[in-house]
Amino acid sequence: MTTLGAGRLDPGQRRPEAFAGPPAALAPVPARGDGDRAPVQLDAISKAIVEQLQQDGRRSYAKIAAAVGLSEAAVRQRVARLTEAGVMQIVAVTNPLQLGFRRQAMLGIKAEGRLDPIVEALSALPEVDYVVVTAGSFDVLAEVVCEDDDHLLALLEDQIRTIPGVRATESFVYLKLSKQTYQWGTR
Repeated sequence: MTTLGAGRLDPGQRRPEAFAGPPAALAPVPARGDGDRAPVQLDAISKAIVEQLQQDGRRSYAKIAAAVGLSEAAVRQRVARLTEAGVMQIVAVTNPLQLGFRRQAMLGIKAEGRLDPIVEALSALPEVDYVVVTAGSFDVLAEVVCEDDDHLLALLEDQIRTIPGVRATESFVYLKLSKQTYQWGTR
C-alpha cells in the first residue's frame, strides 16, 4: 500500500494496519521537564497534524483534515489527544517588546544543595518564562522578561538572589533577538 504526502491515502485505499485502531492511540509523552514518561511514537498522520499546526496554529481542523486525509472529527480527536498527552501545546506567542517589556535576559544561576526547590521557586515567578537544569558552568538557566532594567535589578536583588540555595547569578541581557522558532518538526 502506498501513501501520498503526509499520510493521505489514495482514493479507495484502506488504511494500513499501522494506522488501525483509535485515532492517535498514543503512549504517554513527557511534558516539558517531565522525564518520568516514556517518549511517544507518532504515526505519519499525527506528525503531519503537528507540522500543520506548527505552520499555523490557527489552521482549521477542516483544512488540516484535507491535508492529512482524515475527517475533521478525527483530526479534532487527535489534536485533543496530542495536547492531553503533552506532545504539543497550541499557544499565542507574543512579542514582549510590543507589550512594553523592554528587557529580556537569560540568567545563569550557580546553586548549592538540591536544585528542585530552586527550580520551583524560579518557576513560580511571573517574570520567568523558561527554566532548565543544566550541566556546565551554571546549575540552572532561567529566562526572564522585565519591563526595564530597574525591574530586572529588583527581580534579581529582591526575589532571585534571596532564594535559599542560590549562590551566584550572572545576567546575559538580550540586545537583539535574531532567531526564535518553534518549527523544529517531528523528525
